[in-house]
Amino acid sequence: MKNILIIGAGKSSSSLIKYLLEKSNKENLMLTIGDISTENALKLIDNHKNAKAIQLDVFDNIQREKVIKRSDIVISMLPARFHTEVAKDCIKFKKHMVTASYVSKEMKKLDEIVKKNNLVFMNEIGLDPGLDHMSAMQAIDSIRENGAKLLLFESFCGGLVAPESDSNLWNYKFTWNPRNVVLAGQGGAAMFIQESTYKYIPYHKLFRRTEFLEVNGKKFEAYANRDSLKYRKAYGLENIPTMYRGTVRKVGFSRAWNIFIQLGMTDDSYCIENSENMSYRDFVNLFLAYSPSDSVELKLRSYLKIDQDDIMWEKLIELDIFNPKKKVGLKNATPAQILQKILQDSWTLQEDDKDMIVMQHLFGYEINGDKKQIESSLIVLGENQTYTAMAKTVGLPVAIAALKILKGEIKTPGVQIPISKEVYQPILKELENYGIIFKEKQVPYLGYNPENVIG
Repeated sequence: MKNILIIGAGKSSSSLIKYLLEKSNKENLMLTIGDISTENALKLIDNHKNAKAIQLDVFDNIQREKVIKRSDIVISMLPARFHTEVAKDCIKFKKHMVTASYVSKEMKKLDEIVKKNNLVFMNEIGLDPGLDHMSAMQAIDSIRENGAKLLLFESFCGGLVAPESDSNLWNYKFTWNPRNVVLAGQGGAAMFIQESTYKYIPYHKLFRRTEFLEVNGKKFEAYANRDSLKYRKAYGLENIPTMYRGTVRKVGFSRAWNIFIQLGMTDDSYCIENSENMSYRDFVNLFLAYSPSDSVELKLRSYLKIDQDDIMWEKLIELDIFNPKKKVGLKNATPAQILQKILQDSWTLQEDDKDMIVMQHLFGYEINGDKKQIESSLIVLGENQTYTAMAKTVGLPVAIAALKILKGEIKTPGVQIPISKEVYQPILKELENYGIIFKEKQVPYLGYNPENVIG
């Protein structure tokens, strides 16, 4: 049997494990799922004869080496910072490796030795990054092969709550790591290029410089990703006049989220004294000027110029952030950690809630003197809290890639991302069987359209 080691059995692993179990008899596969806790893995395996769950401490070098040595391919669903040690073991024992994470500097340095050992280390093969790469490159290659010149590439993706589960004024719930949502956009200015002009948006302006987009008749907004230019070389778009990548939200979210940024509540750089005994109301008051007479509510509305009948105010009230009885309960917490705790009270998916993935690409090009544009869109709805849209769109590309590497159908060695035809064509084709289908249509060429920009 071929042995597949999956390290990490978190929320994104459900569809990955289900796919491989369904293929296990035909493909003669044995799955070993290692995690610090076996609870979720055992639930997902459900006593399947071709799988086992083991307790695995990834920091235990002896145990980690032992299980990697016994495998034929390793799928790491760990946080990105933990991949390197796994990767080194894979090189040592000559095992292929697959991750959904961005290629780190440390991983990139392994490229030469990975190629030397004729191994495939496939990274960025989840949703975003992953599906975005593959669907974009399929369209880009097709446009180029027709002799056209690319003028514009814009790409948007977001994990949202499904319409039937959209039950709060923010039109948002946590469908992935809440901490990453709270810290989104930090770490440097967002950078992109529009009409051959470089643009930079500092963090404090990021959520007021958004764009409108329409996907399958529904209107959304998007804020710029931190670095839209990092894939120009990989995509072969070094000279493209417009390139922009953004994160999708329901319309109105970004304007309201900007309140937290202006107050300083998303800051993760310092800890607050006595935070565990602080009430939600105390936390809000930390960021407002002292007044012996004005209430916290009045001070906040005055500082941010929010009218009492503004929907923005209703959104804050809904979060119960002025409650003097609710305690933070986190010791030495940063503002961002406290904000996350408050938001999780309201934005955690309930048992019957479903999530939704939205992705859209715009490709502008010139051919025979005419300017044209293609719109490629994807919406995926989750089934339940186990088989979410997020788990489906992250886990299935990982699983399909791993099996194709194992079978020798993807064989170009090296540390890589899924931008070659050898990788994206068969994976996108198979994903159609699972309802992951991009709908393309020709639309009028707009180029950079100022009417789509908010703020």
